[in-house]
Amino acid sequence: MRTLVVDHPLVAHKLTALRDERTASPTFRRLADELVTLLAYEATREVRVVPVEVTTPVATTTGRHLGTPLPLVVPILRAGLGMLDGMTRLLPTAEVGFLGMVRDETSLVATAYASRLPEDLTGREVFVLDPMLATGGTLITTVQLLRDRGAERITAICLLAAPEGMAALEAAFPDGELTVVCAAVDERLTERGYITPGLGDAGDRLYGVV
Repeated sequence: MRTLVVDHPLVAHKLTALRDERTASPTFRRLADELVTLLAYEATREVRVVPVEVTTPVATTTGRHLGTPLPLVVPILRAGLGMLDGMTRLLPTAEVGFLGMVRDETSLVATAYASRLPEDLTGREVFVLDPMLATGGTLITTVQLLRDRGAERITAICLLAAPEGMAALEAAFPDGELTVVCAAVDERLTERGYITPGLGDAGDRLYGVV
């Protein structure tokens, strides 16, 4: 597994505002959207491109376009939806799939309850959006599902990560086929599996308690 913690003043500034319990949902959604776009710049640094010839008003030159098959963006429902606009703003031509995951609050084991993904992901680059990498269970299940369908390269974009979750992913995918990009790695998990100091339940802060 490869890990990239994005060390940038704007990332730290927006993350600090997200952590603040006084930040209301509308502001939280806007900040999450902006933060994801900053993380996405780093996450897409090695995205597949192909050379193309273009004619400018002055001369002909060679540039680069996104290669095919196009990248696939997969937000994990429901909190990952709050990251989708920030990601597709950077990759507007990417296709979007959806995966619903639920975590048992006792065992902390994640299972899929909904899936809207291509059956065949052979050769695809996939960007998974999940705000909190806590125990790692959700991402382990997700990455394994994507790999089983043939995904070539998988990058997870998270706002925050816990050391325990990072260690679990490293143990599950030691050969480097997964990249994790996040804004910070926090201290630890609580007994209930929440990241501390964290920012609370990302889904609730994005959309309210339902």
